[in-house]
Amino acid sequence: MSKRDYYEVLGVGKSASVEEIKKAYRKVAMQHHPDRNPGDKTAEEKFKEAAEAYEVLSDADKKAQYDRYGHAGVSGNGRGGFGGGGMNMDDIFSQFGDIFGDDLFGSFFGGGQRGGGRGQQRSRGVRGSNLRVKLKLTYEEIAKGVTKNIKVKKHVACTTCSGSGAKDKGSVQTCGTCGGSGQVRRVQNTFLGQMQTVTTCPTCNGEGTSITAKCTSCKGEGRVYGEETVSIDIPAGVQEGMQMNVSGKGNAGERGGMPGDLIILIEEEPHKELHREGLNVAYELHLSFTDAVFGTQVEVPTIDGRAKIKIPAGTQGGKIFRLKGKGFPAVNAYNKGDQLIQVSIWTPQNISSDEKAVLEKLSQSPNFKPHPDKSEKNFFDKIKEMFS
Repeated sequence: MSKRDYYEVLGVGKSASVEEIKKAYRKVAMQHHPDRNPGDKTAEEKFKEAAEAYEVLSDADKKAQYDRYGHAGVSGNGRGGFGGGGMNMDDIFSQFGDIFGDDLFGSFFGGGQRGGGRGQQRSRGVRGSNLRVKLKLTYEEIAKGVTKNIKVKKHVACTTCSGSGAKDKGSVQTCGTCGGSGQVRRVQNTFLGQMQTVTTCPTCNGEGTSITAKCTSCKGEGRVYGEETVSIDIPAGVQEGMQMNVSGKGNAGERGGMPGDLIILIEEEPHKELHREGLNVAYELHLSFTDAVFGTQVEVPTIDGRAKIKIPAGTQGGKIFRLKGKGFPAVNAYNKGDQLIQVSIWTPQNISSDEKAVLEKLSQSPNFKPHPDKSEKNFFDKIKEMFS
């Protein structure tokens, strides 16, 4: 099933500000929150869908890629963000729980014992940073789509302590200040009545635990520098400069924190004979003078092999032949570009005396005097046609 437009999911326009997007997400998420809709799978999917939309539209880079390329610009391995299976419900609450606010959940769920507690839950550790990797693709790979396995040097979870940063299980203690919640709640009396605020615990920095003895392998960080092979599904039709986001494949977080994302920057490897113009492919065909006069059949390269085309007798330099559907496919669409073949007449630079005599004689013939057909398209019309 195709994904819904992210703007449609949140009910905002493309010009919406970050604050408007946040407000819209909060409204939709509250409506479909699992604590308000227990056992309702449809509501749960809509809750995840809203989180996925917000995760993209609240990030300036991801939003720009989505606006330009649609879902393909912010997806990796056939998924984008949360809705495609990249993160579970706890991940959503951990990353976006503070958007809801404890006071809102408390009003809906009787003091926040269930919804509020989950909404205020904090993930352990510090979230890992994102990584950017450039990926070069050939024209053939772009035309058909490809799965690439790339080795990424980055921080990975420490296998000795399983990412906790502690020497052993007994070396992790619940924070005495916040009781493990990662937050401190304060109630103040004001002229408007009592006001409740929730802030990050200053003792454990929101982690809810403290380490008494550090892991010797990672020095308490919960991660070490290493390497991981990541499999990436590249859809057909991607373009130079396009970015793809692979959720959770960036640097591992500290002490069990969520990993960052891997951002793939697409680069096109230049083709020896072809040139890309949007969805179209351009090729310059050099013809000898005699082949242009008598006509011939030639073989030209395409992005998926070679193709034969017939050159009619009397073909003029600058003539453009079009091979329908031999260009690049559009990302997430059915239309394809064409291959445009422009004829260039090859002029010999060194000729023998006999060849010169023949050509001088031919130059006196009326057939060899230029007389362009007015019905033919001029140079500028051909340029427009070539890149339309």
